[in-house]
Amino acid sequence: MRLLRALAVEFGKAATLPAVWIGVAVTVLGTAAVTLLNAVQTARAVRAGTPERYGTPSISETAYAAAPLGTVGAVVIGVVVVSSEYAANSPDAGGGRQIATSCLAVPMRLHAVVAKAVVVLVFVLGTALLAFPACLGISRLALGDVAVLEPPGSSALFTRALGSAVYWTLMGLLATGISLVCRSGVVPLIVLIVNSSVVSVSLLLTNLTPLAHWLPDMAGRNLFGFDADSVVPGGLDVVPGGVVMAAWSVVALVAGAIAFLRRDA
Repeated sequence: MRLLRALAVEFGKAATLPAVWIGVAVTVLGTAAVTLLNAVQTARAVRAGTPERYGTPSISETAYAAAPLGTVGAVVIGVVVVSSEYAANSPDAGGGRQIATSCLAVPMRLHAVVAKAVVVLVFVLGTALLAFPACLGISRLALGDVAVLEPPGSSALFTRALGSAVYWTLMGLLATGISLVCRSGVVPLIVLIVNSSVVSVSLLLTNLTPLAHWLPDMAGRNLFGFDADSVVPGGLDVVPGGVVMAAWSVVALVAGAIAFLRRDA
């Protein structure tokens, strides 16, 4: 019962956070926009007789090309579920922090950590359920008569959606764990978003040592299901990479839980 209460409290708080919905919107609208752009350019190239410019006009390839962008939204959700607790209220509201009230509402701190992780998982997976069908639909409509359908019986649509959703979820949980350790959203947002969307430090490190392939974002990159010639050579296969990425997320959450349990609010 106490865990259910903690879940109710955390879901209620997350649903009132504008930043959580911004993370959802960034993922859904961002991936949809990139998919539309990819599909329009691919269809135009095929009709112009230059398909090699953008590759095969496959519905799934065009739709899932935008999947890595969703990592940004997942990170935002994972961070703000924690960092919002430590942000100071306005002076008119007393200048306090939400974390003090949360600890009174849910005195079992471990339950609070578990509840936050479940909230992040549900929100990220829910976002994936919105984003992927939208991207596939946009891809099909924008490619039009040049669209290449998946072969009958192919499981590529399902497996790529599942792999991408798992990647987003694990990155969101990793962000949650780091935020619990830092008690702030600044560090995890800067590190994880920049590393995922601007300059991948992990990718650069693979040029120096093969151990960089075991970093969380690099370990799980094959979950997106891109062709071998479209990704960095080397690294881990889908299943072991997913396991390593999951292990990083678990370690981050355990470290965050320990920090949350041992120090003052």
